Amino acid sequence: MNRNNRYCVIMAGGSGTRFWPLSRVAKPKQFLDVADTGKTFIRQTYERFLKVVPQENILIVSADRYRDLVKEQIPELEDRNLLLEPYARNTAPCIAYATYTLLQRDPDARMVVAPSDHFITDEDLFSKTISYAFDYIDGNDVLMTFGLVPTRPDSNYGYIQAVGGREAFRSEVPLQVKTFTEKPDKELAQVFINTGEFFWNSGIFIWKAQTIREEMEKHLPEVTRLFNGWERAIGSRIEEEFIARAFTDCTNISIDYGVMEKTDRAWIYPAKFDWQDIGTWESLYNFIPDKDRNGNVIGPEKALIEESRDILVITADRKKKMVAIKGLEDYMVIDTDDALVICPKDDKMFKDFISGIAMPEFEKYR
Repeated sequence: MNRNNRYCVIMAGGSGTRFWPLSRVAKPKQFLDVADTGKTFIRQTYERFLKVVPQENILIVSADRYRDLVKEQIPELEDRNLLLEPYARNTAPCIAYATYTLLQRDPDARMVVAPSDHFITDEDLFSKTISYAFDYIDGNDVLMTFGLVPTRPDSNYGYIQAVGGREAFRSEVPLQVKTFTEKPDKELAQVFINTGEFFWNSGIFIWKAQTIREEMEKHLPEVTRLFNGWERAIGSRIEEEFIARAFTDCTNISIDYGVMEKTDRAWIYPAKFDWQDIGTWESLYNFIPDKDRNGNVIGPEKALIEESRDILVITADRKKKMVAIKGLEDYMVIDTDDALVICPKDDKMFKDFISGIAMPEFEKYR
C-alpha cells in the first residue's frame, strides 16, 4: 500500500444557511460545534482523515473569506494545502480546482473527497472502509461513492440504485451504479426505499485524480474549459488571479448533477459505518440519540417542557438560560444572543421561511 499518493480533499466553503441563526455568513456551521461534541465539524473531519492519509496530503477547499477561520481551527495545515475559492460555485468547480492542483503535484494522485459536516461515530470502521476503497481504485478507473442503507425517505440526500440491490450490497464488494438521483422529493424517495434497490449517497467520493479529470472534461466542459492553462498557473505566482477569473465565469453546479448522474464509471462501495450528513436542524434532531420519553431534544440545562412532543430546543448559552415550553409538537426553538427562531421542524418549510432574512433590514443578522 502506497500512502504517499493518497490525498484527501475536504470541502468547507458552504455558508450553512440551513443552520441559521446559529450558523452565520461570518462563521458558518463547519466552524461550529453544533452538536456539543467539543470539536467543530471541520476539526473532526480533519482528524478523521489523518488516520488514512498523510497529514501533508490533506487539502482543504474553502471560501476566501474563511481563510482565518480555517487557519485558527487547523493551525498545522500547510498554506499550500488551503485552496481558497473567491466565489461559492458548488462542489463541481471546487473539485475541479482540487483535482488540477493535485495533478500538478502528483499525476498519480488518488483522492478521497469529503464534505466537512458529517458525523461518523465508528471511526475505525470508517478508516478501514476508506482504505479498502483506495485499494480498489488503485486497480480500477472508476468514480466511487459510499452507499448506506436508508432509514427514512429523506429528500436532502442523493439516492443510488446499484446492480444487485440490497442482496448484493451485503456481499461488501463494490457494485456498479445503475442510476444516480440527486435529492428526490420525499414521495419518490419513499418509492426508492420500497424497492430495496436504492441507497443513500454519503457524499464522500474516492477516485484517481486523472479519472475524475477525464469525466469532468467529458460531462462538464463548461466548467473545465475555464481551467485551461492550469498546468502553468496553479502553483505559480499567478494562481490567485487565474482562479479568480475561472470562478467568476463558472456555473453553480454540484458534482452529483454534473458528473455522477451522467457517467458510466460510477460505482458504490457498501458502507456499514454509522454516518449522518448534518446539513439541517431536522437532520441534527434525527442524529441526536439522547431524547426524552416524548422524543424531545432539549439543549438547555434548565427547561420546563409540558405537553410537547418531538421538539428540538437549542440555546446559545445552555447553562444560563431557562426555557419553558408548553403545547408544541414537531417544532424547533433555536435561541441565540440576537435571534430567536420558532418554526415547525421541517426542512423545506424552514428553508422557505428563512429566505426572508435576505431582506435589507435583516442584513446584520445573516
